[in-house]
Amino acid sequence: MRDKISQLFCLQKNTCKNNSADNRGHNVPTKATSNGTMCANGTEGPEATETDSSGTGRMRKPLERHGSTQNDTVHLERRLGLFSGVALIVGTMIGSGIFVSPSGLLVRTGSVGVSFIIWLACGLLSLLGALAYAELGTMNTSSGAEWAYFMDAYGPAPAFLFSWVSTLVLKPSQMAIICLSFAQYAVEAFVTECDPPRGVVKMVALVAIVMILFVNCYSVNLGMAVQNVFTAAKLVAVVIVICGGAWKLLQGNTQHLSHAFDGPMPNIGAIATAFYTGLWAYDGWNNLNYVTEEIKNPSKNLPRSIMIGIPLVTLCYALINISYLAAMSAQEMIESEAVAVTFGNRILGALAWLMPLSVTVSTFGSANGTLFAAGRLCFAASREGHLLDILSYVHVRRLTPAPGLIFHSLIASAMVLHGTIDSLIDFFSFTAWIFYGGAMLALIVMRYTKPNHPRPYKVPIVIPVVVLIISVYLVAAPIFQTPRIEYLYALLFIFAGLIFYVPFVKLGMTPRFMNKVTLFFQLLLEVVPTSSMAMFE
Repeated sequence: MRDKISQLFCLQKNTCKNNSADNRGHNVPTKATSNGTMCANGTEGPEATETDSSGTGRMRKPLERHGSTQNDTVHLERRLGLFSGVALIVGTMIGSGIFVSPSGLLVRTGSVGVSFIIWLACGLLSLLGALAYAELGTMNTSSGAEWAYFMDAYGPAPAFLFSWVSTLVLKPSQMAIICLSFAQYAVEAFVTECDPPRGVVKMVALVAIVMILFVNCYSVNLGMAVQNVFTAAKLVAVVIVICGGAWKLLQGNTQHLSHAFDGPMPNIGAIATAFYTGLWAYDGWNNLNYVTEEIKNPSKNLPRSIMIGIPLVTLCYALINISYLAAMSAQEMIESEAVAVTFGNRILGALAWLMPLSVTVSTFGSANGTLFAAGRLCFAASREGHLLDILSYVHVRRLTPAPGLIFHSLIASAMVLHGTIDSLIDFFSFTAWIFYGGAMLALIVMRYTKPNHPRPYKVPIVIPVVVLIISVYLVAAPIFQTPRIEYLYALLFIFAGLIFYVPFVKLGMTPRFMNKVTLFFQLLLEVVPTSSMAMFE
């Protein structure tokens, strides 16, 4: 034990020395690490002397958070290329949504044609939002996505509220939904005459979470290899569905598509909740922004991955919906507990078992990508003191943010045990679009507050404005049309974060026992900080 303690302390001291050397010649404040050693902290020499591009000669502070650099003793490495970036977007987006959401969209719209339009509109909205995120991600290549952008545009308080909600609710609920869907389809393959037992479904979901956690804690390369393989496998499954639907259409089965707009038009509130269902299937379009510190050449590969990945997903979703309607009516889709399985039974015959297998492969890959991104949010926010210090540490040999991954998995497991898919989807969608809108506003704000900051990729200002307006509609319309107490709970939970922000972040209060807790988990998990904690700019 003494040898392990000495090894970890030496790593931290070496980190401190490196940071001190980087800041030699500057008057830089220091901050104590969890073991009591003092590390220099602040901007490095080259960054501190960067000149404002306006030509005025004024010094400009970089937007990047002070995080993992090549000079750190331990740091996250840039390992993700263009293919891995596309695989992360496509693999995370194509998960359980297209297999769970089609029936929900039909219920809420009451029309095949309207539901199809909403599917396409959700794809367009996701693309516009992702393009705006591409500008934000190339301006600030720190991991953390919305958290980093809120820090730049609004300051630490709104950024903390995002990390508070996203860490405790949004990302864990997203993973819980996907793993419950994975378990539902996996168990249904062995239970044919009755609904699968709820307890068994939840146990399988928990096993999936543990497997995905092990993969991502073991190695970043292994996590991305799993993501790449499962993305390729799910695209094969999508091709099978599309080919099956095309075969039925060639046989003349177009009766379910010929009267697509029959039925009453949905009201404004119903359209908004239908968008929630559709956008859930597209969620994951911003996940690449959470890992920008690990992307090779992010100024080019981030926007390229978005421009390839999201249109590909939109095309797949449109063709899959047409294929479903070529094999079954809208009413049959609504009544089906597993639309993809029903489709497979009608089209594939003896090979119908391929559909449950395809769905389990798809959802497992999506859950893997979700946890991969979620761990980086913990890592980035805790590095600035917004969450527990231990969550910003990485494994001393494997260079994975293991504490953040474990933390997210524990919360997701609790949600699996106590939640249902439908309730989690509605809560997730309502809360998520509050922060998506906030990110669009952040981009608009920084066009005026940081007009001369380098933007390797820049979108027309109309794009974030349109997405912001739609975000406001998606949040406000359900509240006014069908008010529910859950929406009030969500808003109260967001602002409840201020109770913790003021004493522990703003005032910097830290319970004495936290150093011992941090050291205990540091020794247990064999993790160390990437660098000293950054001071707020």
